[in-house]
Amino acid sequence: MHKYLLLIATIVFSLDGFTKWLVKTTIPLDGSIEVIPGLFHITHLENRGVAFSMFADSPGPWLSRFLVLLSLAAVVLVGILLWKRGTVMNRTTVALALFLGGTLGNLYDRLTRGQVTDFLDVFVGSHHWPAFNVADSAIVAGALLLISQIFLAPQEEKMAG
Repeated sequence: MHKYLLLIATIVFSLDGFTKWLVKTTIPLDGSIEVIPGLFHITHLENRGVAFSMFADSPGPWLSRFLVLLSLAAVVLVGILLWKRGTVMNRTTVALALFLGGTLGNLYDRLTRGQVTDFLDVFVGSHHWPAFNVADSAIVAGALLLISQIFLAPQEEKMAG
C-alpha cells in the first residue's frame, strides 16, 4: 500500500505544481478570469502568509522561515505516520497522503520562491473566501477525512458489532 499512498501524494504535488505554473504563465499577477459569474474566478495571487492569506502582511523574513520549518516538521511527522500505517488503505492513510502532497506543494513554493501562488477564488455576493490552491485543497480534504474518521469510526464499529 505504501506505493499507492505515495502515488496519491505525488499526484497532489504534481497537480499543484502544474496548476500554479499554468496560472503564473497565463494570468498576470492580480489578473482574474471569471469562470462562474458571481461564484468562482481564477485569480493570480501571491501569498507570503499561511493558508487563506493569514499573516500575509507580516513584516520581515521570520514568517517565511517559520513556515518552512513548520512544513518540514509536518512532512517528517506525516511521513513517519504513513510509513507505520501505510500497510493498509483507509481514510486515515489517504488523508495523510493528501496532507503530505499538499504540504510538499506549498513547501516547494516557499523554498524556491518565498511565497505560494493562490488562484482558486470563491465568493457569493459580498461574502468572499480567501484565494487558495490545489495544495490547500488537498490539506483541507485530508483534514476533513481525519475528522470524519474520528467521528464516524465509533459509529461504524457500533453498527458492525
